[in-house]
Amino acid sequence: MILKCLCSRTMADLEEICQHFQNKLSSLQCMLDLSAADFPQQKIKKLGQEVLGLGRILEEFEECVDQQKEQLKQLKELEKLFQNDLESVQHMKDNFPAHIPKRKKLLYLVCRDNKPADDQPAQAEKTKKISRNLVKELDYITVQEYESIPQYMKGRVSYEQLNAVVEGINTTVAAKYRILCQPLKALNNHSRKLQQLFKDQETKDTKGQFFVVEEDMREFTQMKVDKRFQGILNMLRHCQRLREVRGGGLVRYVLM
Repeated sequence: MILKCLCSRTMADLEEICQHFQNKLSSLQCMLDLSAADFPQQKIKKLGQEVLGLGRILEEFEECVDQQKEQLKQLKELEKLFQNDLESVQHMKDNFPAHIPKRKKLLYLVCRDNKPADDQPAQAEKTKKISRNLVKELDYITVQEYESIPQYMKGRVSYEQLNAVVEGINTTVAAKYRILCQPLKALNNHSRKLQQLFKDQETKDTKGQFFVVEEDMREFTQMKVDKRFQGILNMLRHCQRLREVRGGGLVRYVLM
């Protein structure tokens, strides 16, 4: 009980205990000085009890100090672990990748019905019919997926370069289907031609799917569509991000 009290003492309490010991020792010294004279047996017995009591308290103090040393050792080990974790977090913060895997995102495009007003009921003439279309995006390639690509297919293409193409495809899909979603009167001449071209590219195999062709990439991005780009598309097929649909002299890259 005394030990628990000692271990839970604050610094001010310890100073108070120290003062208590000094008072006790002063009393004992005084008794020892008086013992040279004719000292009653009862006083001598009390002196012995005081000495034994102080001895027990000192033993408890020593045990308490040992416990505190052990706790200090454990705290230092814990501090070291926290320091290692802090360094790891700082390293991750300083080396945060440009592209990280994320939850698949759907873009919402508001599409207005292109049917002439004469074909719609009078009620629809006052309120234009609006539908919401979803446009898919490719997930970025993870480091594990990148490392799983065969070296002969990967070549010198870096992880960042591969995901840059993923970002370019997502940009192209969003721009392409935004045009497809607009009424003719809202488009300029160039966009009208593109809209018709996009519709002509569709087949029964791409119905309800989102796809791009190489010319779309040239239209909406600054990416070079060359042999290296073809190799990256093969890597994306390997990672099950794209699949090919051929026909009419075109290769359509459908998002998976």
